[in-house]
Amino acid sequence: MNRYKAQRRVQIDESETPKYDDDVEDDDQEEENSMRLRPSDSNVTEDQEPFMGVKVRRKASLRREYKGDYLDVPSRPFLMKILQKQGDKQVLFADKVLKFTSTGKMKRRILMITDFAIYIVDPDNDALKRRIALAAVDKMCLSELSDNFFAIVIPTEYDILMASTRKTEIVTVLVEATKSASEYELEVVFSNRFEYNASADLIKEVEFEEVEGGVRTKILRK
Repeated sequence: MNRYKAQRRVQIDESETPKYDDDVEDDDQEEENSMRLRPSDSNVTEDQEPFMGVKVRRKASLRREYKGDYLDVPSRPFLMKILQKQGDKQVLFADKVLKFTSTGKMKRRILMITDFAIYIVDPDNDALKRRIALAAVDKMCLSELSDNFFAIVIPTEYDILMASTRKTEIVTVLVEATKSASEYELEVVFSNRFEYNASADLIKEVEFEEVEGGVRTKILRK
C-alpha cells in the first residue's frame, strides 16, 4: 500500500481482528469534510490528568470528577451477558460514544473498559462489535486542542477513531488500566495531525484547526 497517494477529503455527516462488521461501508460516499463537535465540560482536575500541560484547557476542566460507569452496567442484562461470556467482571468505564467507520460515517456505540479489555457494543441490537485486549493497545492519539476526538492504535488489528465529551476520563482510565494489566504505561501522543489505520488496508489522517468558536476537524484519506 502506498501511504503517499493523493489525499481525498472525507465528509462526516453531523447528524480481536477485522472480522467484525462495524466498518463495512461504501467507500464511494466519502467527500470533502469539516466537522465540529460541541465543547465538553467533562474534563477532570489537573492533578488527575496523565497529560498535564499539553492539552488546551477548558474552564470547566478544574471541577470535573470521574464517575466511571455512566450506563449502570449491572442493570443492563445484555452488557452483563457480554462481560460474563468473556470472563470480565470489573467495569472501569462505560458510556455511549461516537465511533467512525472506515468511510468516515459516525456510529453510536457503547464503549466499555474493563481491567482486561476494551469493548465496542452496538446499542441498537445489543451486539458486541469488537473486543480488544488492553495488551494489544500500543498508544492513543489526541490533538493539542479542546476537541472530543481520540484514536486508539492497535498494531495487530485496525485502529479506532472515536469522539466523546468524556475523552479525558477515557484516556486516563486506559492509561491506568494498561499499566495495571501489563506493567507498562500506555503512550499518549499529542499532535494536531495524526494518522490511524481505519481498516486493514486504509490509512487516514486527522487534522485539527482552532477556529473562532471551536475546533475544526478534517479526516483525509491517504
